Amino acid sequence: MVRLFVYHTEAQEKPEPDRKILSDQFEIMERKLWYIITVPSMFLVLAAGITMLILVPGWLKQPWMQIKLCFVVGLLVYHFICQSKMKQMAKGIYTWTSTKLRIWNEVATIILFAIVFLAVLKDGISWIFGVVGIIVLSMILMSAVKIYKYYRMKK
Repeated sequence: MVRLFVYHTEAQEKPEPDRKILSDQFEIMERKLWYIITVPSMFLVLAAGITMLILVPGWLKQPWMQIKLCFVVGLLVYHFICQSKMKQMAKGIYTWTSTKLRIWNEVATIILFAIVFLAVLKDGISWIFGVVGIIVLSMILMSAVKIYKYYRMKK
């Protein structure tokens, strides 16, 4: 979704009529992706997660699950911020640059990595290694965004 936001924002640098044509197309694509795939997926995942916790309530007492649920809440906040960005762009308001949106796109990767990491490994390895791993992943992703911007600007 955020990748579409990047392209939608970059389309604003195009001359007319390209800008209008691209913006209209990106709005259609964003709306369909959001309401046909993203929102229904969110509800399905939340329903599955709640069902899992009802079936195995003991997991709520586990530290890994409590931390995982914090990341899930973070992902929900991310979801609603994305919805806000989509609505702003539909109104012609572009407050974030394409670089900021590229970084924002990687935030979801970090959150999802943490959620899966916690679910798969649970207490299998030290939390210190887990935190260090997420920090290293974050640094690699952010560096990749900056390197990509450098080469894109060089062209």
